[in-house]
Amino acid sequence: MTSPQPILQARLPFAPWMDARTWRLPGVLPLEGEEWLRFDDAYAAQMAERDRLIAEREPLVHALLPASRQAAEELMNEVLAVLARTPGFRLSVAEAERPDGVTVALDRTAPLRTLGRLVQEDFCLMQAQPLHLGEESVLTGAILCFPASWTLAEKLGQPLVRIHLPVERYTQDVARRVQRMFDAIRPGQMLWRANALLYDDFTLHQPRVEGARRPKPLAQTYVRSERQTLRRLPQSGAVVFGIHTYVVLRAGLSKEAEDCILGLLG
Repeated sequence: MTSPQPILQARLPFAPWMDARTWRLPGVLPLEGEEWLRFDDAYAAQMAERDRLIAEREPLVHALLPASRQAAEELMNEVLAVLARTPGFRLSVAEAERPDGVTVALDRTAPLRTLGRLVQEDFCLMQAQPLHLGEESVLTGAILCFPASWTLAEKLGQPLVRIHLPVERYTQDVARRVQRMFDAIRPGQMLWRANALLYDDFTLHQPRVEGARRPKPLAQTYVRSERQTLRRLPQSGAVVFGIHTYVVLRAGLSKEAEDCILGLLG
């Protein structure tokens, strides 16, 4: 069901279709400094929606395999370390106050669920499990409040190629390059990429089972873009796939971006 009011950012910080480096798969670039997490003008509204989804639909948006608990706890510590240095957050041993004034208990028994109530990013944990599924990284846990046409239940425990099975552009060649990138990424190194699609529906939570296609947008009112980040946790070795979701009015694009989007996304 569509939310009563659209949750939108005022602008896209980056239009991936405008740069050949980011539009050609896998389109990954280095990430510098503390740009791993972002806090934008839709923070309060997105966090209220995340709170609602976690409270009302937790089985749809949160999952963690037992073997990945160490990685999830490590990720929680990494995020809290960033928040301790981020203006607007106030942290104690037991709780964190967000910039929107909401206080969140720091529940160490549910690290991913807790992170889902602190930052706009969704997080997926990818871990190598060579004894079971060859050499591919496997999705072992996630907080996924804002899926764009996929479901966590179908992908949990699956390797990269199986996760991307319905994506036409995700060829075997792309899959090999992505896995090599996952294998090569080092602790302290961060990467990012971005995608973009036209939508008629501004809803952030849009899960779909495999085989259920997203309705073809007719009015093409909104641009939905994910800023995706990759980093390896130093202790567990898990790769964290972060997703920051932007939804903006297409009418707010610059003329240059609109002219370009007509040929690529229209």
